[in-house]
Amino acid sequence: MGRVLSRDDEAVSDREFELTDQDFRFIQWFMHKHAGIYFSDRKRTMVYGRISRQLRRLGLNRFTDYKQLIEQDSEERVGFINSLTTNKTQFFREYHHFEFLENVMFKEWEKQGLKNINVWSAGCSTGEEPYSFASSLFVKKAFDLFQVQIHATDLDTKVLSHAKQGIYSDEAIASIPVKYLQPCFFKGKGAQQGKIKVAKGLQNYINFQQLNLLDEWKWKEPFDLISCRNVMIYFDKQTQEKLISRFYQQLKPHGILFLGHSESVGSCSDLFRHLGKTIYLKQ
Repeated sequence: MGRVLSRDDEAVSDREFELTDQDFRFIQWFMHKHAGIYFSDRKRTMVYGRISRQLRRLGLNRFTDYKQLIEQDSEERVGFINSLTTNKTQFFREYHHFEFLENVMFKEWEKQGLKNINVWSAGCSTGEEPYSFASSLFVKKAFDLFQVQIHATDLDTKVLSHAKQGIYSDEAIASIPVKYLQPCFFKGKGAQQGKIKVAKGLQNYINFQQLNLLDEWKWKEPFDLISCRNVMIYFDKQTQEKLISRFYQQLKPHGILFLGHSESVGSCSDLFRHLGKTIYLKQ
């Protein structure tokens, strides 16, 4: 009778690289501690695929050797986290949020006679969300009426580098409503053929920077709007509740919080009034 293979045996016999149960437990612990992201056991195949790319790049055969680099080299540690974070987004995703910004929030800001508008796109990925906010505010001529600052943060340094360039495949046009296209985006020519670029004037209103949401936030001013959409789905419940409470503290009175379509404020519901469609008003 043949020997029954354990998971560790499978990693050695059937796979290109060795990723033991102990290795995977370390990855789960590390990502939860340093990024707030929890990987269930069901994510093991996905984790293996992404870690494999890192091992090939470095010419290593075992995760154990890579682990030593992660612990000793801060740049490699950032690269490790980047490799395991998911960055899927598009322009004007969940468009009802932008309709609310233009039709409700903008009018309220005018009524209040505000001079400065402060927006935070938390988990901005490759930049489509903050550029969408900037485009939305531009068509409402908000930049003529207010001093606008949009802060855009993400844990992943690679996606931030992409975001700062503001250049995207012209396939992105499909997700951009017509009224924003002509004033806010340009089609590439020559070497940039087949691409679009965000108008330079809009880029100037956005401050991109790396930020781990679990770390200390050093914002000088509270926010009128915080958007953290489809980010907390990767966190455990306790981490989600801590973040919601911190977002509450970081908002101005009657500030607005946007969450993703499958997210909510959970047990922090007493801090916010739910306006529908994952839109929350600070009480």
